[in-house]
Amino acid sequence: MQIELVSDKRRLDEFIRLPWKVYRDYPNWVPPLISEVRFVLGNKNPFFEHAEAAYFMARDAGRIIGRNAAIIDHNYNNFQKEKTGFFGFFECMPNRPDAAAALMDAAASWLAARGMNRMLGPMNPSTNDECGFLLDGFDMPPMIMMPYTPPCYLEFMERCGMRKAKDLFAYLSLIKDQISKSERLERINRAVRSKIPGLVVRSADMNNFKSELEKVKDIYNSAWGGNWGFVPMTDKEIEAMAKRLKPLIVPELLIIAEINGDPAAFFMAVPDYNQVLSRMGGRLFPFGFMKFLWYSRKITDIRVMTLGVKGEYRKKGLEGLLYLESFKAAMKKGYVHAEMSWVLEDNVLMQRGCELMGGRLYKKYRLYEKDI
Repeated sequence: MQIELVSDKRRLDEFIRLPWKVYRDYPNWVPPLISEVRFVLGNKNPFFEHAEAAYFMARDAGRIIGRNAAIIDHNYNNFQKEKTGFFGFFECMPNRPDAAAALMDAAASWLAARGMNRMLGPMNPSTNDECGFLLDGFDMPPMIMMPYTPPCYLEFMERCGMRKAKDLFAYLSLIKDQISKSERLERINRAVRSKIPGLVVRSADMNNFKSELEKVKDIYNSAWGGNWGFVPMTDKEIEAMAKRLKPLIVPELLIIAEINGDPAAFFMAVPDYNQVLSRMGGRLFPFGFMKFLWYSRKITDIRVMTLGVKGEYRKKGLEGLLYLESFKAAMKKGYVHAEMSWVLEDNVLMQRGCELMGGRLYKKYRLYEKDI
């Protein structure tokens, strides 16, 4: 077995395609779009304007059996005042713990050689993207932009001397059950509105998407600043993510709250396009696009991706109000379930909001760390 550094396009293609081998016996795994993975790993991703990475592969008798990335996000370290490097995009054949250990050692050595004293992950490539290994909930496929990994990865991490850094929670709610209880929720709704003069809650205006994006940026930087693992996204990163997400957005599920004209909170849910991607085999062209259009009409669930409230407007009931408005809109659109993810294990306020909307904790993810 050898560990090699990805140094050309051919090896990068091998790196990208390895999961199709790893997950061939895992029916709940959802293949990502290959073009999307290429973008995330490539230089066109604005993340790499302030970050650097090395991609490693484990090869045995010419066959790729594992992969890992070592990542340094200089913005993260400057903001958190740390010297932390990430590992990410980890995949390994289930019967090769030796390859897993060698890949983790390769990432740790690369990070340590560049002055890092801690390794954290998996980050793919940051907390603003997919992150974590699946800890609980293997019996159901993941929703859009959430990972699915085999149970053996947890054992691999323990063997490598990694320790728990943080757990992330996902809640699942049956939308119609909450709407059937809407009399109680509507009372809360009216009480919140009566206590906040100048409050306006509305769906996003997609005809003025650029202006709406500026409001989202304003709320985002204020709302998440104190969260564990937070790193501000640059304007280019937010714009790139918005460009990628815009075709997936249902305007009624992107809700903005303003108080006397000041952006106060926003809520965004998107249809679970993993129900479409599971049928496409990672390719949008030449025939995947037709499948995408056809199966997009059959999506039954949504994922609540973000709910942010500026610090000065917290604990006023805006969280529940935004949930209620979104669930009412989702019900009208015919959606059945809502996943609320991810939520930090110690973010009790957000957990209570998920429970208020009938969410049950149904998946957990774990991030690991190690001193290097």
